[in-house]
Amino acid sequence: MTTRRVLLAFVYSLLLGLIFIGAASAQQPAPSDDEVNAIARQLYCPVCENIPLDVCPTTACAQWRELIRQKLAEGWSEGQIKEYFVQQYGARVLGTPPAKGINWLVYLIPPIAIIAGVYILFRAISSWRRPPEPPPVAPSPDEEPTQDEYVRKMEEELRKR
Repeated sequence: MTTRRVLLAFVYSLLLGLIFIGAASAQQPAPSDDEVNAIARQLYCPVCENIPLDVCPTTACAQWRELIRQKLAEGWSEGQIKEYFVQQYGARVLGTPPAKGINWLVYLIPPIAIIAGVYILFRAISSWRRPPEPPPVAPSPDEEPTQDEYVRKMEEELRKR
C-alpha cells in the first residue's frame, strides 16, 4: 500500500505541476518599457502643458504609464489604450489631433503654405534672372510726339477760339 500511495502522490503532483505550468504559459509576458513608452510618447500629460507622457516626471504620469503597462498586459491594443485616455481626459491628450472637423486644417495648411512659398520663390528668382528692361527713351524736344487723332482735333478747336 505504500507503493500505491507514493505512485498516487507522484501522479497528483505531476497533474498539479502541469496545471501551474499551463497557467503560467497562458499569461502574456510583461510589456517592456519600450512598448509602454511607444504609446506614452503619443500621449500628452493631461495635468502638465505640452509634455509627452513618456518624459513627464510627475507622479500622475508615472501612474498613467503603469496603467498603460497594465492595459498592454491585459491584451489591449494601442488604439484601445488611446481611446481609453481620450474618453477619460479628452482629445487634448493625443499627440496628433484627430482628423475631424476643423482639425483638418492642421493637415492641409502646412502643405499649401509650402507649395505657395515655393511658387513665390520660383517667381522671384526667375524675375531676378531676367535682364533689366531698358529705360524708355524720352522724345527729343524737336520731335513732335505722335498724337491721337482726337487729341489733335481738340487742340485745333482750342486754337481757333
